[in-house]
Amino acid sequence: MFNGKRYITRGIKENIRVDMQIYMWKLIDKLKRKENFQLDYLQVFKLEPKKIDGLTFQKIIHKQEVEPYSDTKIVSVSDIVSKKIFVISSTDEEGQEYSTMMLSNEY
Repeated sequence: MFNGKRYITRGIKENIRVDMQIYMWKLIDKLKRKENFQLDYLQVFKLEPKKIDGLTFQKIIHKQEVEPYSDTKIVSVSDIVSKKIFVISSTDEEGQEYSTMMLSNEY
């Protein structure tokens, strides 16, 4: 899962910085390499602001349902966003795998 070409929707392009997109793809890639772990076709990222000592950071909650998984990261970025993002692994009619990153309201 999550092999092949990677696509983003217009909502991702317009709302999520490229460095944050790359970071989320890397989190999925890291999870793919985890031993004895079943990666779900749907990866969910919830991005929200997090205040720490008067400073605002980007909180990233990465989840999947099957096998249950949740991890939270706090990163320093210049543009803080509040969005829910889905990354879906799919197979086309020719059997080629691809993945799409989209805002939850684009699903």
